[in-house]
Amino acid sequence: MDVSTRFNQFLSNLMLTQAQQNDGRTKHSGVRSCLNSHYYNVSSSYDNSMLVGSWGKSTEIRPPRDIDILFNLPYSVYQRYEQVSGNKQSQLLQEVKNVLSKTYSDTKMRADGQVILVPFFSYCVEVVPAFKLTNNQYWICNTNGGGKYETTDPVAEIAKVKKSDDATNGNTRNLIRMMKRWQDYCNVPLKSFCIELVAVEFLYSYQYRDKTTIYYDWMVRDFFSFLIGKANGYVYAPGTNKTISLGDAWKSKAESALERAKKAIDYESQNIPYSAGLEWQKIFGTDIPTE
Repeated sequence: MDVSTRFNQFLSNLMLTQAQQNDGRTKHSGVRSCLNSHYYNVSSSYDNSMLVGSWGKSTEIRPPRDIDILFNLPYSVYQRYEQVSGNKQSQLLQEVKNVLSKTYSDTKMRADGQVILVPFFSYCVEVVPAFKLTNNQYWICNTNGGGKYETTDPVAEIAKVKKSDDATNGNTRNLIRMMKRWQDYCNVPLKSFCIELVAVEFLYSYQYRDKTTIYYDWMVRDFFSFLIGKANGYVYAPGTNKTISLGDAWKSKAESALERAKKAIDYESQNIPYSAGLEWQKIFGTDIPTE
């Protein structure tokens, strides 16, 4: 098995099946339709809302993860909550949770921090209530510390990944998907959002950024090296430029992955593909084939 064949199969194994895509679409459409019906008196499953997170950026992998929805509430709701005392954001999340509970009465939802969690058997839909600002950014709730609104720019976040993916022959999204599998398989304490931003930064100046999958063994190795260099560094949220600390709790796992990637590449160069595959599986699990 050559490098290109191995990584093409790996990527294929990461993609959601058609059934999983359809199921996810049914779940998030139903939640959006429920909220539209209550707050806007329309039956649309798309208006006043958008997919964010992996579904918004087309970086979802299997097995299915959460589906994130940003729902734009009417300005009148903001005005109403400005008149109440206490933690406005917590009360607002509870209201949205109660609206959803009328339709999904058998689902054990909870409002947590910034989102309402709607746990279905196959997916967990996470609803982020928001208010659209005049600059097309959004205020979202943060119930911690007595409650406050935080600014986010999901449109800029989605655009950043797309721009990078267009400039790298599709390698940005592929790299993000592979690193999400590493994150899952090795229980890496690094958020997917941070992985995305580091991947975009890495590929911006990477010499093989637009090459085919035959370069993916090097790309994976070099990404881990780049990531290790970001320990205790920062990334910046698109649009808002909010500073996000990366910390270093994940560093040792990235170092282990780097060494295993180097071993795999050595085995490839010696024409021992099965042994290379075993090393790749120590990073990514059995989704990446040995033969």
